[in-house]
Amino acid sequence: MDFLTIITNSLGELIAPTTAAYALAAIGLNIHFGMTGLFNMGQAGFMLLGAYGFAITQSMGWSILGSLCMALFLSFLFALLLGIPTLKLGPDYLSMVTLAAAEIVRIIGRSTAMTKLTGGSGGISPQDFTEKFEALSPLPDGQSTFLLWTYSNNTANSWWIRIVAWVLVGIALFLTWRWFNSPWGRVLKGIREDENAVRSLGKSVTRFKIQSLFLGGAFGALAGIIFVLPRSVQPDSLGRQVTFYTWTILLMGGAATVFGPLIGSCVLWVALTLIKEFMRGTIPTTVISSDQVEALGWVIMGIALMCIVIFRPQGILGDRKELAFNA
Repeated sequence: MDFLTIITNSLGELIAPTTAAYALAAIGLNIHFGMTGLFNMGQAGFMLLGAYGFAITQSMGWSILGSLCMALFLSFLFALLLGIPTLKLGPDYLSMVTLAAAEIVRIIGRSTAMTKLTGGSGGISPQDFTEKFEALSPLPDGQSTFLLWTYSNNTANSWWIRIVAWVLVGIALFLTWRWFNSPWGRVLKGIREDENAVRSLGKSVTRFKIQSLFLGGAFGALAGIIFVLPRSVQPDSLGRQVTFYTWTILLMGGAATVFGPLIGSCVLWVALTLIKEFMRGTIPTTVISSDQVEALGWVIMGIALMCIVIFRPQGILGDRKELAFNA
């Protein structure tokens, strides 16, 4: 594999639906943690519920708008079920509860008792829920080339999915910017710093936390839809590791910043792809296998994250005075 191909494949992650999906999920997590100080370790649960809500209703013949509403309703219900009994817990307990809740969603989704609805461990095939989404595309059939990349216009991993995904990311960034600079956002920041002080001002801390949990979870649900559109809805693909990747993206880009989740997602997936493509193109398979390249790529990225935590704990765009690991 030549160097130009490696660079082209790596830079292709800048516009990939997966990068956009993780950016959306990290934006939601930024509302939870960066704005409100909630240690949500169950963002993958919101993503999986959004994916199931969209895919199942689409396979039942619902409209796109109806499926989106169902995905958001499930994220709202999940936020209520998580928030009402747990938001008075400390951050350590909250992280454990949300992590367990996301695992419960995954295990229920892959159980044999739910096979008729969720497809069990095999999941839901893309042809069962992508037809109406592809039909909305204004693009002609076939393939198109933009700069270095050529993709199908409408099917599978297409330009249409990319357009919709990055438009959603743009809308999410705009809304986050407005919220960060609104009175509502300042209340959330106050809760993050000292919720007792906010409570002494007559504000309902629990109500604001549930609002934050729902809005961040709604972005997670949309991220889950974008994540599964180019692939099947497979519960194990939205497990614990997805939440950990999302946290990595947020901390790398900078929590409590508007563009931190976007930068973190782009840097993570471009750098990871570059490392893997470079190793596959330069190291013989007799020395290191493809599976070992996959694992070693994550090891290198893990070391890079450790260096960021040590030398720039606020992330790439973060402000140490605003939010840092040792604040």
